[in-house]
Amino acid sequence: MSFEVISVIGLGYIGLPTAAAFAARRKTVVGVDVNRATVDTINSGGVHIVEPDLDMVVRAAVTQGHLRATDKVEPADAFLIAVPTPFSTDHKPDLSYIEAASRAIAPVLKKGDLVVLESTSPVGTTEKIAAWLADMRPDLSFPQQAGEQSDIRVAHCPERVLPGHVIRELVENDRVIGGMTPRCGELARELYQVFVRGECILTDARTAELCKLTENSFRDVNIAFANELSLICDRLDVNVWELIKLANRHPRVNILQPGPGVGGHCIAVDPWFIVDSAPEQAKLIRVARIVNDAKPHWVIERVERAANRFREPLIACLGLAFKANIDDLRESPAVEITSELAERFPGRIVAVEPNISSLPAGLDGRIELCDLRTAMTEADVIVILVDHEQFKRIDPVLFQAKVVIDTRGVLAHR
Repeated sequence: MSFEVISVIGLGYIGLPTAAAFAARRKTVVGVDVNRATVDTINSGGVHIVEPDLDMVVRAAVTQGHLRATDKVEPADAFLIAVPTPFSTDHKPDLSYIEAASRAIAPVLKKGDLVVLESTSPVGTTEKIAAWLADMRPDLSFPQQAGEQSDIRVAHCPERVLPGHVIRELVENDRVIGGMTPRCGELARELYQVFVRGECILTDARTAELCKLTENSFRDVNIAFANELSLICDRLDVNVWELIKLANRHPRVNILQPGPGVGGHCIAVDPWFIVDSAPEQAKLIRVARIVNDAKPHWVIERVERAANRFREPLIACLGLAFKANIDDLRESPAVEITSELAERFPGRIVAVEPNISSLPAGLDGRIELCDLRTAMTEADVIVILVDHEQFKRIDPVLFQAKVVIDTRGVLAHR
């Protein structure tokens, strides 16, 4: 099948790079986003997120006429849904964004179109999309009704990229593609082979959905082991960074590094989708989430003990992003820690985040965003929450007169 026009619904951290990747192969790509400012930024050749090389790819695609953004869904040959999949306060998956995207594309669907869900989702979500579409378009047939003879093809193809390396990994990484029927999968593979150089491996939709959740849950469990080790080492007065370095000299041991918690929209969220689907069976996955979710509170208590040594302490939190060298603050333990410290020490918290120019709504007005030099000069307590490259280059002498809480091992790894 020839995919002449590709529509990407959701122009965030995954949708925009994916749209740019198709456009770079001279496909006509229409990106759709509900945020008008995002649409205007892209149409001017700019980007609204920090990701290496993305700005160059988007600028070229827009300038050459291959990529255009809009806030209204238009007809296309393939529709990729790349919208958020958060969870509610009780860790229940929130599929409202996916449902809204599905209902937005339904009116413009035509026979022969392909719909691909990219958003990481609970098992069975791809089938729900097909049901929502069928409900709105009874004049078309869908895989659950007509199998291989359906008018509309539906598949799931989750991303598996690393923030900071998205452009390269979108092209090089293997993709798992789950079709609601074998033909649905084959057509989706044909679509992704437009720019993917890695292998596109076919399976069914449910397996593809669970595969992405499994990948991130595996990482979450391993991070939880490292984080729990850090608690044990603190109790037993052992240097966790040295311990892990020594243990990893065993040929079959590869312990990850501990941190202040787990952030981002994937690892901090996806395991709960498995727990919600199989609560009685997902015991280890649930406990790993509890361990990692509790780590920020442990860090806060350590900071509070250190700060109470001063009459009016100034506390500098280095980093707000959920990982190094990006601007993504979603589910960031650094934000959670900084916010709670602002409650406990009002007017005494500054933050250094070199990848943002303004504070998020939850912190704006409660803390001060300052430069690194000011923080290192004036603060009494330094809390290293993210291992940004800028922080790794700080002269160790500047830390000597400070109380330092290093949650990332920046000083230990020098």
